[in-house]
Amino acid sequence: MQGLAMKGLTVAVFFWTLISPSSGSKAWPTHTVCRNGNLEVLYQSCDPLQDFGFSVDQCSKHLKSNLNIRFGLILREDIKELFLDIALFTKGSSILNFSYPICEEDLPKFSFCGRRKGEQIYYAGPINNPGFEILPCLNQSWLLGDAC
Repeated sequence: MQGLAMKGLTVAVFFWTLISPSSGSKAWPTHTVCRNGNLEVLYQSCDPLQDFGFSVDQCSKHLKSNLNIRFGLILREDIKELFLDIALFTKGSSILNFSYPICEEDLPKFSFCGRRKGEQIYYAGPINNPGFEILPCLNQSWLLGDAC
């Protein structure tokens, strides 16, 4: 009788694990990059097993020429190719999608391209804004399909 009760408990715990909010169907964690007044910048990793930390010191609607950032992760896989995909939302609606190749096998752009599984990547310091401006893009025809 005790064995049957234990099996029933095991099945109940397994079933609860499948249907509970913390099961695999839950969205990946959302992290805050910065927060300032009405502006809040959030991010999610596209890989639930490869989370990373990222923050910006100054949070402003206007991108400054130099930003102080912090970024860190431990690699779960070798970096052969890496792309940055950005989706900008306001009030639940997507207003900008941007994709940029960071690491390509034949064209590494950064020193961490080619790093191996298990290595740690950490950077804290300034980065230069390459001239990308959000507000002028919102007034251009990219909303009809053209890239900004």
